[in-house]
Amino acid sequence: MKSSSIKMLLAGGAISSMSGVASAQATSGDFTVLAMNVAGLPEILQNNEVPGDKTTNSRTIGSYFAKYGYDFINVQEDFNYHAYIYETDNHAYRTATSGGVPFGSGLNTLANFDWIDFERIKWNTCSNASGSDCLTPKGFTFIRARIAEGVYVDIYNLHTDAGTEADDLTARNSNLHQVADYIDANSSGNAVLIFGDTNSRYTRTSDNIGVFASQNGMTDVWLQLERNGVVPTEETLCANPSTTNYCETVDKIFYRGNPVLDVKATHFAYESSKFLQSNGSILTDHNPVTGNFTWSLSSTLRQSDFS
Repeated sequence: MKSSSIKMLLAGGAISSMSGVASAQATSGDFTVLAMNVAGLPEILQNNEVPGDKTTNSRTIGSYFAKYGYDFINVQEDFNYHAYIYETDNHAYRTATSGGVPFGSGLNTLANFDWIDFERIKWNTCSNASGSDCLTPKGFTFIRARIAEGVYVDIYNLHTDAGTEADDLTARNSNLHQVADYIDANSSGNAVLIFGDTNSRYTRTSDNIGVFASQNGMTDVWLQLERNGVVPTEETLCANPSTTNYCETVDKIFYRGNPVLDVKATHFAYESSKFLQSNGSILTDHNPVTGNFTWSLSSTLRQSDFS
């Protein structure tokens, strides 16, 4: 990866004053995001306790992606049924699959906006203590998305190690720190979004899901909008489909702005009721999570557009 194309530094001419900026440049807007673990492991390995067949369910998931039109969708466990999701989806920009089990990471992004950088990064540490997390090259992805002329957001998708055995907790803690360190190295000073399957809960302190706030200055949308910024100390498990946004799941959304781009979260929800089979059954064993954001540019600073 070329650091010169990755970093938007707050120096050296990357950011300029308002003089000479075209008046047609958009100065504010909004966008929506969705994180969804699509339960795409081969059915012979894992049925995820989801009724119906995975091929049909994957086609249904893709059709819902097209219907609701979220601006950015991060999916996890998008393995052996990937083609069926893309068959019925219509987003203009989509990452190519890295393969099914055991070759791919299961991470993909579908978007209404293009990007100028994309990377897949494998976890440094994994654990098979209570599952088969080392069976596939799980990890995280990085995208630099262009939401308007001169307006960029770094987007991270992730799927951390699962399980609660000692080795699982160690691996997951390492996974989260690996993402946090990568953000420090490659998204320093940038607006950033992280949304995906963290396999983490605030009430399980050894996960250290708070690292994104403490190290990267990120805000958890659920924590901000549903819990008034108060970190829970008592576990509240969600049903599936969830009928409340108060409970905590492992699927999370984090964000931050920068001096050029002010980003605000305006909405959080578990979208479970929007992703059901025709008979009312669930499509995946995870509650999809969504967030709405508004953005506005600084009145005095602008980010140069990339060619």
